[in-house]
Amino acid sequence: MNLSKSVVGAMRYVSEAASRIFRRSDDDYPATGVQPFEGTPPKGSKWDR
Repeated sequence: MNLSKSVVGAMRYVSEAASRIFRRSDDDYPATGVQPFEGTPPKGSKWDR
């Protein structure tokens, strides 16, 4: 009986993890699009050479 409860618990754990991986995303982020670069690199950086 204890072994069967352990097996059922393990199967539930794996199935819940799989359902979290493969379900639709619940992210509610705003659609911002591409953000333009409005800065300049710092003076004296190693890329100025």
